[in-house]
Amino acid sequence: MSETRQFLAQGRCDASGLLVSAEEPLAGLQLVCGGEIPGAIAIPALRELVAKAQEFKLKLARLIHANDGRDAIAAWIEVEPLGDESCALRVCSWQVGSLPPEDPAAIAANRAAIDRSVAELTARLDPQQNVLSVDTQAADLTDLGKVMALGLGRPWTDFVEIEGGTHEQPMHWRLLDGAIVKIAGSTRNWRASLLPQEVPGSAPSGFELCLCADAPLPEPEQAYSHEVVLPQNGPGLVGRDIAPVLRQPIARIIANAETIRTRMAGPLAEEYSQYAADIAAAGQHLLALVEDLADLEVVESEDFNTAPDRIDLADVARRAAGILAVRAQERGISIDPPKHGETLPAIAEFRRVLQILLNLVGNAIRYAPDNSQVWIRLEDAGARARLIVADQGPGLSDEQQSKVFEKFERLGRSGEDGGSGLGLYISRRLARAMGGDLTIDSAPGQGARFILDVPADLLAQSPTTSTNSD
Repeated sequence: MSETRQFLAQGRCDASGLLVSAEEPLAGLQLVCGGEIPGAIAIPALRELVAKAQEFKLKLARLIHANDGRDAIAAWIEVEPLGDESCALRVCSWQVGSLPPEDPAAIAANRAAIDRSVAELTARLDPQQNVLSVDTQAADLTDLGKVMALGLGRPWTDFVEIEGGTHEQPMHWRLLDGAIVKIAGSTRNWRASLLPQEVPGSAPSGFELCLCADAPLPEPEQAYSHEVVLPQNGPGLVGRDIAPVLRQPIARIIANAETIRTRMAGPLAEEYSQYAADIAAAGQHLLALVEDLADLEVVESEDFNTAPDRIDLADVARRAAGILAVRAQERGISIDPPKHGETLPAIAEFRRVLQILLNLVGNAIRYAPDNSQVWIRLEDAGARARLIVADQGPGLSDEQQSKVFEKFERLGRSGEDGGSGLGLYISRRLARAMGGDLTIDSAPGQGARFILDVPADLLAQSPTTSTNSD
């Protein structure tokens, strides 16, 4: 009896790790965390401690952290395996404190991440909210996407109906953020989320527009048919049938996990928050893989071609740098794009060149060391327009360079930090489809230089050339 009284509370787990008995306050925390007695341990840190004690058959003692929705709890708990493979739990100390306040900046960042995940249309806007690019896969937004793509340079508010909007457009972005909009051809209600690309001490350099629906798009009746329909001409099975079906549920898994992780739905133990973060990260990886597989199917189809136009590589480079600026800043990496006023006319498809650059600059940010720099440089090579993305990363050996453009090649990196291994393969296929190429120049310890060549716009360059010759 004297040994029993030195503990604040005791409990017992069976051989399978179920909590079969517990005294207060341990029993109360188990119930508040959503568990039962008997039942699976609902306190993540305690569940982990019990699992380790049973695995190694050792008596373990550790300080665990949890919360009951009102207070933060720190408890010193001993777990001792018994002869019948059950475990004795003993609470040695139990301290209650206040939950830490939520960080408004973190809440805003998490809200932005959630909106990006569930958005069914995204667009890049300039500082005046004019459309720079648009992307959507939603069936009821196809017409809107086409109209916006044809109307680049106009305010995004020209293409939608803002509920209750009587002010002259475009309004200040803060008034439009969260506005309910209606879209011709869609029966769903939409919420506009405007995410500013903020630079400390100055006005936003642009915006990301996310249109989020109030409900999923109803599945067509044929989706429930047992009849097997084989792919015909056009996008294949992944791009036409699988990717559209998977995008929305995966995005909602990511959004729900982010809601849990950031405690937007209420207080939550740190361990649960970390589990939700793992779910969100896995969802992001899966969604990126689906997109890459859809792109892969497109670029490998026999009838794939691009829509070349007259573009300015310098302008595309600056836009890519602006899109990825926030991701780079999170690791202290600075992107040095072509200066305003620099131009390099080329013949290529704007959207495909932007896709290539986002991949190249994104890879540079992923693998470059913290607080380093990524450069985007231009070269006029006569009949070729050349763009170079250089980083200060670890560089690649000759053997690695020979494999880097292969399909599913991650150069030994794991799936979590190396993506799908399709980005560079797809980028090179796109470059070659536009009459250009994508190559690499690197050496171990000297960073990497990815070089994109596309046909130059000689007609746009000729006036300049003749002026210089005079």
